Amino acid sequence: MPKTRPPAAIARPDSGDEAAVSLAEIAAHPFLAGMKRKHLRLIALNAMRISFAVDHQIFREGDLANRFYLVETGRVALEAEAGDTGRALIQTVGLGEVLGWSWLFPPYYWHFSARVLAPTRAIFLYGTRLRNQCEEDHDFGYELIKRMAAVTVRRMQAARERLLQHYRQADPSL
Repeated sequence: MPKTRPPAAIARPDSGDEAAVSLAEIAAHPFLAGMKRKHLRLIALNAMRISFAVDHQIFREGDLANRFYLVETGRVALEAEAGDTGRALIQTVGLGEVLGWSWLFPPYYWHFSARVLAPTRAIFLYGTRLRNQCEEDHDFGYELIKRMAAVTVRRMQAARERLLQHYRQADPSL
């Protein structure tokens, strides 16, 4: 059941012309490598550059998921709520990686929290708009879903590995 607290605040976009993201910059990100130019244009229309300071909470587990990020610099911790013990580190995301997949899959709530470990610059993408464009252009949708599914599998594998590490520490015979 999703939590009902308001969404975490996002950082401000970089000021001036730096906030704009060119088609070439979008195409250069590894997540989008090889994507058709017309699809890259759709992504660029929904993009802006953003920066985060250390310890900024980009999003929280259970909050509404309506965006994602292409990380250009920095490091972000993906964490799972761990009850009374706080948060458990799932994975660290950095240069050339994608942050956020929950915006694409119902019920559109974050499955993890994201906290900045080192000053981070990223391309912010309006997930809700892109999700609507996926419905209008199924070729675009299929391409984006394939890429996001790969990200999702990597995140779930990282969560699985962390869980196994936890149980191995508790019981070395595992």
